[in-house]
Amino acid sequence: MNLTIELTTEQVIDVIQQMPPQEKRTILIALAEKASVGHEERMKYAESQVRRLCASRGLNWDTMTETERENFIDDLVHEDRECNQ
Repeated sequence: MNLTIELTTEQVIDVIQQMPPQEKRTILIALAEKASVGHEERMKYAESQVRRLCASRGLNWDTMTETERENFIDDLVHEDRECNQ
């Protein structure tokens, strides 16, 4: 038999606060490891999308300077204004 208990975020935090420091550390490490796996995949996807957008505008991400990259991303974030192309 499988039982499922539903807790609010506040309840989970309260339970963790009651644990000994080493157990808290174990939980934090486990959560961080899972988060980093997803983060790495999201970053690869985002990078491929930025490269695709650059190419569609006749730009090459790899040859752009750091300032050019920052300006490009800034323009993407603020698409409602006129871009510096």
